[in-house]
Amino acid sequence: HENEIAQSEGCCGKPFANYWVHNGYINIDNEKMSKSKGNFFTVRDIAKTFDLEAVRMFLLMAHYRSPVNFSEPLLQQAATALERLYTAKFQMSFLLENATAEVATPAETEWIDSLVKYKKDFVAAMDDDINTADAIAVIFELVRDLNSNLDAISSQPAIIAGQNIFAELTTVLGLAVKDKETNLEEAVEDLIAQRQAARKAKDFKRADEIRDELLAKGIVLEDTREGVKWKKA
Repeated sequence: HENEIAQSEGCCGKPFANYWVHNGYINIDNEKMSKSKGNFFTVRDIAKTFDLEAVRMFLLMAHYRSPVNFSEPLLQQAATALERLYTAKFQMSFLLENATAEVATPAETEWIDSLVKYKKDFVAAMDDDINTADAIAVIFELVRDLNSNLDAISSQPAIIAGQNIFAELTTVLGLAVKDKETNLEEAVEDLIAQRQAARKAKDFKRADEIRDELLAKGIVLEDTREGVKWKKA
């Protein structure tokens, strides 16, 4: 570390790092990553198939000191989990656009007050040696709460409260930070890449699920000789 600090600070003239943490080993398909074995991927390689925010999700879903098993199916799971966050985010935005009530009902006020527990649990997880895996679990507990109350939440204050706690927690980890318009094309291209990877792996069930998922969102895929093209239905 002394050499790394000297080289970096000598080049940039600024502090290199305030804290050092050692991460667990990265395994590729349950085998330790090694240059000599050639079983490694560069970030550029991964970016050709997956959105890098999905890679962030993948890494954060494990404790930084724990070994991480890297594989395309696990990255696909992380991408799907990230999509759940964006779905929750966009649903809340849609609700707010159509909300007319400016005052929360007593039941909504009680629900708003209950949201503080998610921040408390999130902070506790992060204070526990930066346990991002548990922190993300808290975020998905919040998402389940939001989803189960979609019909009950109708006032602007309640919806905004849900949006605020969601944004506060996800922003800490750099997740679900894109807005709907800028994220649409990237999300579609990411899912298309996942579908292509699934077809290559002969996982046709997953490929069909992705196609149906896009169709449900109003996106039609067309397989051509030049590749996969998409359009809004």
